[in-house]
Amino acid sequence: MLLQDKIVIVSGIGPGLGIELSTLAAREGARGVAVAARTASKLDDAEAAIRAAGLDTVVLKVPTDIADRAQCERLVERTAAAFGRVDALVNSAYVPGQFGPVESADLDDWRGILEVNLFGTLQLTRAVVPVMKKQGGGAIVMISSMVTRKPMPHQGGYMMSKAALSGATAQLALELGRYGIRVNTAYMGWMWGPPVEGYLRAAAAQQGTTVEALAKGVAQSIPLGRIPDDADCAKAALFLVSDYACAVTGAALDVNGGEFLPR
Repeated sequence: MLLQDKIVIVSGIGPGLGIELSTLAAREGARGVAVAARTASKLDDAEAAIRAAGLDTVVLKVPTDIADRAQCERLVERTAAAFGRVDALVNSAYVPGQFGPVESADLDDWRGILEVNLFGTLQLTRAVVPVMKKQGGGAIVMISSMVTRKPMPHQGGYMMSKAALSGATAQLALELGRYGIRVNTAYMGWMWGPPVEGYLRAAAAQQGTTVEALAKGVAQSIPLGRIPDDADCAKAALFLVSDYACAVTGAALDVNGGEFLPR
């Protein structure tokens, strides 16, 4: 199994990718999974999903706002105390912020987005580095977005926060490699799951069409011909923290069914 006996922290637990990441980590043999989100009930949902899959993986639930440095440090301290180590960190927590054109954007809202998506992610990453250095290595993956590669209208604040994180990730990979710590990024595109379903439902009601029609339109721009499932996208992210990627650091993995084709 991909994560046999490893200890994995997953931030940003919620419907969709967050729960898929934690459940898949358990399926892939993790000895312990620490789940983190601002809302405690979401952590209960993650544990329930793991149990529903018939898995007895130890689940540590730590309510955490990554914008608060002390809470990031508490999450790592509790994980290390419970399991003795931290092998992998999956940085999935984010806020989307307000959507709208750049020319009329609320820059205070953008600062709030950066506080979570950039600085919050870096706070949690920095909190885990001493543990990984002491144990001789580890792996970190940043969950980013295709909008940094293929900008979409009215998502400027979110895109810029993730683009800044991309630069920070490259710097981390450069500086932490000597300690056996790998840092990579998975750039997610459209993912079929509760968040996208909810977005398309609202858009369909506003436009007087159906979710199916909108989804078909999105899929037409994806070479695979479908919106990838969030569970399948989780597999790509966990590959990056597995030993199968032991020679990979500073990499940018596009997980979007081919909608963005780097060349």
